[in-house]
Amino acid sequence: MKIILRADVDNLGRLGDIVTVRPGYGRNYLLPQGLASLVTPSNLKVFEQERRKLQAKNDAIRAEAATLAAKIEAAKVVIEVRVGEGDKLYGSVTSSQIADILAEQGVDVDRRKIQLDDPIRSLGEYTLDVKLHPEVVAKLTVNVVKLGQSASVSMEAPQDNATEEAAE
Repeated sequence: MKIILRADVDNLGRLGDIVTVRPGYGRNYLLPQGLASLVTPSNLKVFEQERRKLQAKNDAIRAEAATLAAKIEAAKVVIEVRVGEGDKLYGSVTSSQIADILAEQGVDVDRRKIQLDDPIRSLGEYTLDVKLHPEVVAKLTVNVVKLGQSASVSMEAPQDNATEEAAE
């Protein structure tokens, strides 16, 4: 089945591309979602007339994703977890928990956009990708610490500097 893409589709193509897809994928997903239209002479003419509007809409979505990416990269995500012996987490940190913490900070991100291959199961600092748009990927730094340690971590740093200055 040949179709014209009316929007960028991951792993398929960009706006205006003519691609061949399996009939079920085109008929059941792409066409009903408005992401594509069948390749016919009349649809090609209509698409060329609508192309500017679709491109402007796509550019607006990309710009919105870029501003959200700047907010995500500026956000500080610290997750406090309970740990057992050997600093092993009792559970794991998932993309849902990360999305909830970002929402508390005023940054709304769908948990499915956070690229987390495996749940986080140990303490430390992790850099995750947040795919907001096919062309916009934000880097998010997540710090996983022991329960009750986040306040002490921020207080320890100035004390260490003060003791070093006193030693000099």
